[in-house]
Amino acid sequence: MTGRKNNLFNMQTENAFLQSALKKFNGQKKLGDKTFAQLTENDLHFQPSPESNSIAVIIQHMHGNMLSRWTNFLSEDGEKPWRQRDAEFETGKLSEEQVTQLWEDGWTVVFNTLQSLEAADVLKTVYIRSEPLLVIDAVIRQIDHYGYHVGQIVQLGKMIKDDQWQTLSIAKNKSPDYNTGMQHKSNTNKT
Repeated sequence: MTGRKNNLFNMQTENAFLQSALKKFNGQKKLGDKTFAQLTENDLHFQPSPESNSIAVIIQHMHGNMLSRWTNFLSEDGEKPWRQRDAEFETGKLSEEQVTQLWEDGWTVVFNTLQSLEAADVLKTVYIRSEPLLVIDAVIRQIDHYGYHVGQIVQLGKMIKDDQWQTLSIAKNKSPDYNTGMQHKSNTNKT
């Protein structure tokens, strides 16, 4: 009986991990979506310096990474031979619609693949550039990678909009108000 309990516990833990990963990726996508909602097509191509990437270029890179890493996730190396990583960083003049399509298409592949995984998959081995990783490690690696780039997107959005920026988190000097609201919400849910 103990072995069955341990297996059940492991499956619940692995399912919880997959659900948590989905939640984290959804949160990252929403931050990007809320940033894009404040920007114009020209804003997507703003570069603070010649060595900096624009939001459009960051999205080109994320799109390439997402397709490569998550296509045939369990059965093929995450760095696909068809990926042209260096081209992802070339500055072009994609339209707002094209940039948005890259963003949506990339996330669709991420979410579809993640939702297809089962608890038993979490401890399987996958490869990225021939490096063996447990699925759990590969997923965490992508959470980190996309969080890094979404942070860049948000920071560029803040630079572009300056005092017109609509915060995506707790506004400056509003932490006490936010905490009070959260306490009230928590107390309301308890009753």
